[in-house]
Amino acid sequence: MENSIKCRRISRGKVEGRVIVTKEPLSFLGGVDPTTGRVIDQDHELFQQDLKSKILVIPSGKGSTVGSYVIYQMAKNQTAPRGIVALEAEPIIATGAIMAGVPMVDHPEIDLLDLLESGDLVELDADSETIKIIKK
Repeated sequence: MENSIKCRRISRGKVEGRVIVTKEPLSFLGGVDPTTGRVIDQDHELFQQDLKSKILVIPSGKGSTVGSYVIYQMAKNQTAPRGIVALEAEPIIATGAIMAGVPMVDHPEIDLLDLLESGDLVELDADSETIKIIKK
C-alpha cells in the first residue's frame, strides 16, 4: 500500500520510519524526558512510550516556549523523533524542529490521526511536502 498525502513543510528533510500516533496535543517541557526520549506525562496516552527514532504524529503541541529547547536538547542527545507530523503546527514545536533539524510538516490534506496507527511505516518528505504510507 502506498498513498501520497500532500502537506505543508515546516522544517526541511526526508526520513522514513515507523509512526507513533496520539490524538492528544503533546508538551515537550515536562512531558518528555530529553535524556531518554520517553513521554513522562502520566496523564498523556503515550505515557512511557519512546519517541526516539519514530515519526511523531500529533494534532498539535502545547505548553511553554522552553519546549522548543527540549526538542533541540533531544536532538543533541540523539533521542529526538525522526520526524514530526502535526495537523496544526504551533510555534513551540515548529521552532524546536527547525532548531533541531528534525523534518516537520503540518496541514496534511487528510486527517492522519484516523488513518495511521502506531507502527505504520511512512516516508516523510518535508522537502517535497508529501507523506507516503509505505505499509499499514
